[in-house]
Amino acid sequence: MTPLSVLDLSFVTTQTPPSKALARTVQLAQAVERLGYERFWLAEHHSMPSIASSAPDIMIGRVAAATTRMRVGSGGIMLTNHAPLVVAERFKTLEALFPGRIDLGLGRAPGTDQTTAYALRRRLDERQGDDFLERLQELMLWETRAFPEGHPFHRVQAMPSDAPLPPLWLLGSSDYSAHLAGRIGAGYAFASHFSDHDAVEPMRAYRVAFEPSQALAQPYSVIAVAAVVAETDEEAERLSLTYDLNWLRRARGVLLPLPSPEEAAAHPWTDQERAYVAQRRRRLFAGSPQTVVARLKDFVRETQADEVMVTSSIFDFDARVRSYEFLMEAWRAG
Repeated sequence: MTPLSVLDLSFVTTQTPPSKALARTVQLAQAVERLGYERFWLAEHHSMPSIASSAPDIMIGRVAAATTRMRVGSGGIMLTNHAPLVVAERFKTLEALFPGRIDLGLGRAPGTDQTTAYALRRRLDERQGDDFLERLQELMLWETRAFPEGHPFHRVQAMPSDAPLPPLWLLGSSDYSAHLAGRIGAGYAFASHFSDHDAVEPMRAYRVAFEPSQALAQPYSVIAVAAVVAETDEEAERLSLTYDLNWLRRARGVLLPLPSPEEAAAHPWTDQERAYVAQRRRRLFAGSPQTVVARLKDFVRETQADEVMVTSSIFDFDARVRSYEFLMEAWRAG
């Protein structure tokens, strides 16, 4: 059976303030571990009123301490926001505290708008443009300690020095990270839940490009999807209204906490807005357990994914937990 995992963003709603959203993340992790989910990843976003997850490394430690079996990791650390040595030391620390349970997923985007991204980086250095590859190479060198003799970092150690860096994953929403992950022999996760690109091409490109590494002998890919699962298709449709209005607002640059289904239903929808939502809905796996599992299994076959990672922006927390419960039960039965 293809493993199921969870990507959580600590969703802020009109009834769940950010601090409570973080507490809900820990509760959700404990719930999905009991249900049998494989891993639990935390996202990095900044200055987004609907997402409280801005410090995934801290939350990884909290979630790992509150669980016992699941792998816990970043989905992901936005490497452009951080000095590679800081990332290396924090994740080696996590690996030392929770050996064999930590994943280090890395992303290229800043996870925010340009102004906030500038605020995050302005005290780091003055480099311009996309320096992700340079930062990734430096991060890997902190693990191998392969800085050449005479390099200013040659004598610097990433501590704790006896703890390995957790397994590397590259995250992407296009084919750039797919090719790169393949070339360095890392795991790959495609963000189908928000990408405008078709998932099949980058997922297959990763396998074609894959070269075995010391960390990974065979390619391993994860497909991340958005899902809303309820007892019936009709109830899932009602819960999905939150998703619809949130995406519409984001498209217009209006960033607010997640709305309730009732608030979304009361929105004065225009034909143009409904058309936009219908287009976005193609990325959402919504419906009864049987409906979602049938679609999802087809999607796994198309993408050749080794694992499915599910994120759910359901407004009501209890309904969100039930969505993961419905999905796992039907997944196992199907």
